[in-house]
Amino acid sequence: MPTAINETDAGGTLHQTAQMIEKARWAAASFATCPRDTVLSIVEAMARAAAAEARRYADWAVEESGFGNADHKEIKNRLCSTGLFDHYKDQNFTDFRADPATKTVAIPKPAGVIFALTPSTNPVCSVFYKAILALLTRNAILISPHPAAKACGADAARLLARTAEAAGAPDGIIQVIPEPTMPLINSVMTSDRINLILATGGSPVVRAAYSSGNPAIGVGPGNNPAYVDETADVARAARQIAESKAFDNSILCTNESAVIAHAAIAGRLAQEMKRQGCHLISADDRDRLAEHLFPGGKFNISLLGKPATTIAESAGIRVPRDTRVLLVPLERIGDDYPLSREKLCPVLGFYEVADREAGLSACRAMIRNRGAGHSAAIHAGDTAMILRFAAEMDVMRVVINVGCSTGAAGFDTFLGPTMTVGTGFHGRSSIGENIGPQHLVQWTRIAYNSADDIPFGDFTGLSLPEPATRPRLPQGKIDYSFDWVGGRPSRPSNAAAADAFEPADADALRAEIRQLILEEMRAMQQERQ
Repeated sequence: MPTAINETDAGGTLHQTAQMIEKARWAAASFATCPRDTVLSIVEAMARAAAAEARRYADWAVEESGFGNADHKEIKNRLCSTGLFDHYKDQNFTDFRADPATKTVAIPKPAGVIFALTPSTNPVCSVFYKAILALLTRNAILISPHPAAKACGADAARLLARTAEAAGAPDGIIQVIPEPTMPLINSVMTSDRINLILATGGSPVVRAAYSSGNPAIGVGPGNNPAYVDETADVARAARQIAESKAFDNSILCTNESAVIAHAAIAGRLAQEMKRQGCHLISADDRDRLAEHLFPGGKFNISLLGKPATTIAESAGIRVPRDTRVLLVPLERIGDDYPLSREKLCPVLGFYEVADREAGLSACRAMIRNRGAGHSAAIHAGDTAMILRFAAEMDVMRVVINVGCSTGAAGFDTFLGPTMTVGTGFHGRSSIGENIGPQHLVQWTRIAYNSADDIPFGDFTGLSLPEPATRPRLPQGKIDYSFDWVGGRPSRPSNAAAADAFEPADADALRAEIRQLILEEMRAMQQERQ
């Protein structure tokens, strides 16, 4: 029997969420056969509506969460709306693909209902990103915003839902849980009424998604080194690293944790970074900052995404007013040295190495220290060194001569634009790419006999038929006020919704069921005789 969310709390929240999931299932079934032109029209309308409100949501996210930079959040909101649509609009996730050369045909199959968790660090752009990916692949999506940014996240989801429905998407294709709680999230994640979990957040949330029993896509933590080689353009490297670390106060998981600088250019690099608003703190201030940033060895979350000047002031460190990044000289790299770990704030380690071998060793050590599978950056002019660096780092993204924050996220490179990065086998994830629409659809493959004397079929001019087994979704709004009985929804009182429960051949099905009952009764009578 299917697992359903059939509990209820004082406010009936679990019950209401169960209704939302069933509504999403109907919407997904209807949308799964939507033609490509209509899908693109719907998603483009969503992207434009999101971009038009990019600044308002950027201000709202900073005000509600208390961290980040509104100017940079506006950039992310635009990149994850019209930027994302423009990147994928020419890719086809809706029509079947026939390949005469291999005598195969691939038919797209959407996941169905996606349960998406969005983080407080990127609350609105993640909503835009996940909803657009879901609808590009004809899925329904239920969004659970982070409690620390639930108001702006929920409002953004409702904007997209209204826009999608006005453009022709079925009612319920995008929904949001307005008051998320951990018990509620766990109940949804473990329900087999959903088809896929798309989790972005802290390690506990991602681990819970993977252990839910449902297919899940999540990410691991990053601890990304930026190696600056002796062949680098030092001034350009300094500018790019500073801008990357300062971007949105360093709350992207792709941000640099430390600069690993070759001794031949380390002094010049430090001076150039100073010109870019990076303040190199003293050894005494470093120890004070370490205790403030990692009290008891754990990151002080109250400093998450705060400006560099705010962090310095709260630690009792004097810095220039125009400081964008606190540059911290590291004594070593190691798990027992917190300053060499991930820092989701504009605090950047600076570690000088004697040569390339020491640089590679330091970068590998950082990645082993809670960053496996994620990202790394190298600034160099020597192509052979770039190739070696990428081969030796156990990460899925290596960006070259660009800031790691936006480069690994696909904003300043040709990687897929993303708010969710796969960390691959090294990071205990099944996906190593930047997550895109291709990960939310799978393909049924028709394979002909490979023998030359058996011809491949002619699929020219054909289109996929409407599946007879999928439930029909009535037009317009539906009353989903039904109760859950034994893990299944009871018949709705609304006549239109009730019709949606009926298969197209309902009379024939009833007759077949009656026949089976009669046969069972006859068998019972024969046994008694």
